[in-house]
Amino acid sequence: MTERLIVFDTTLRDGEQSPGATMTEDEKIEVARQLVKLGVDVIEAGFPAASPGDLAAVARIAREVKGVVVCGLARANDADIDAAWEALRFAESPRIHTFIATSPIHMEYKLRKTPDEVVELAYAAVARARRYVSDVEFSAEDATRSDPDFLCRIFATAIQAGATTINIPDTVGYATPEEFAQLVRFIIEHTPGIERVVVSAHCHNDLGLATANTLAAVQAGARQVEVTINGIGERAGNTALEEVVMALHTRRDYYGGILPRIVTEQLVPTSKLVQRITGIHVQPNKAIVGANAFAHEAGIHQDGMLKHRATYEIMTPQSVGWEASRLVLGKHSGRAGFTARLRELGYGDLPRERVEELYQRFIALCDRKKTVTDADLIAIVEEQLSQVPERYQLLGWRAHSGSDGRAEAWVKLKVDGQEREASATGNGQIDALFKAIDRLVGHQCELEAFHIEAVTPGEDAQGEVSVRLRCGEAVYNGRGVATDIIEAGIKAYLMALNRSALVTTEVRR
Repeated sequence: MTERLIVFDTTLRDGEQSPGATMTEDEKIEVARQLVKLGVDVIEAGFPAASPGDLAAVARIAREVKGVVVCGLARANDADIDAAWEALRFAESPRIHTFIATSPIHMEYKLRKTPDEVVELAYAAVARARRYVSDVEFSAEDATRSDPDFLCRIFATAIQAGATTINIPDTVGYATPEEFAQLVRFIIEHTPGIERVVVSAHCHNDLGLATANTLAAVQAGARQVEVTINGIGERAGNTALEEVVMALHTRRDYYGGILPRIVTEQLVPTSKLVQRITGIHVQPNKAIVGANAFAHEAGIHQDGMLKHRATYEIMTPQSVGWEASRLVLGKHSGRAGFTARLRELGYGDLPRERVEELYQRFIALCDRKKTVTDADLIAIVEEQLSQVPERYQLLGWRAHSGSDGRAEAWVKLKVDGQEREASATGNGQIDALFKAIDRLVGHQCELEAFHIEAVTPGEDAQGEVSVRLRCGEAVYNGRGVATDIIEAGIKAYLMALNRSALVTTEVRR
């Protein structure tokens, strides 16, 4: 049996209160339409009394966005509620959400009201909202630091005045899952009329417990969750919609089949849209929608994934909107993941000895790069496959230059099995290095072409250098790849010289 859970999305209201997350009216419309595609039940479109711009944005969403309840927030006073109705009056399904603080610290220092006065204000606000709309939500701000008996009293009053949803906010992210669940159960058991309304939970993430608290509330009987895309919101943010939704889907055995109507395949597209519009990007290891949520680098994990996906993934990437899992190649990757990626790139017929050579070069590259891309791998493989017998092997080099263009270089090579070194000066580091190499090799070739290209983007990209040498009447090409472009140039130059030496040897034979 499946029991419905209402998803109340407040990305456009509470989420927009994140510093720097302010959206234009057009941007709000774009997000609202995507939220409809995602399948949320309620969109809290804004706080109409906050500013004329907010009222206009809520009004436009109310007019243009269909197939969803559109909600406006209002404090427990006539002006706010009237503003909310002005914004929502053309909505297909309008809801007014009114609230007042109920904790002792808020009532004394912020409202400067007695508990009895707060109850009276709550009743009047709900009753006024109910004259405009049939769907009224009432929230007790800072509920988790409020007296439970007082909460039951004010919620009963709100229900009597016509509230259809009762919201229990953990406004400052103070609760733990066990005590929040206990509070929800206490309210359900001791509030007259509670059976006629929907109980809702709205949790903040100040202690990193928002998702856990929200799920605990669902277990305790809440049937509406108030969430935001990517968990954006005041201070440390709100409960992340994607985390609650996928926890309920993935662990429906534990949560008793309580499910929202969310189209889970739209989670990643919605997350990316909100990131683009707000400029607030999620960390790579963010659950569900982070770039690394379905990425595996460790060799043990990659080996398990290649044998059976469920060894390390509890949901499919496609189920939330990603295209596929990623086996990320890095220094923690093992031979299984490396070999699998080679097969995917079309190098499946390489002998085991060659694969091992490539793997060792890959590991060495990982020490110099944070992430090794497919382009990096192709460069490694192609360079290795195009290698010729190395009469000249690079052992070490140094070079430095100044603003006057004069450079000094030192090179150490193994020539015919013997180690040799030489120094030279030149017009730039490459020129000096090539002259030092020429001294060790013992003959001169003319450099006809020198071309540099980045293999991959980024500051740690591998550089590819191609050279063309003319040695007498013959022309030889060389190619080198390295994270240091100068080293790539040396490798390319030596490859061309080795090809020259190979031809010379063959002619002598």
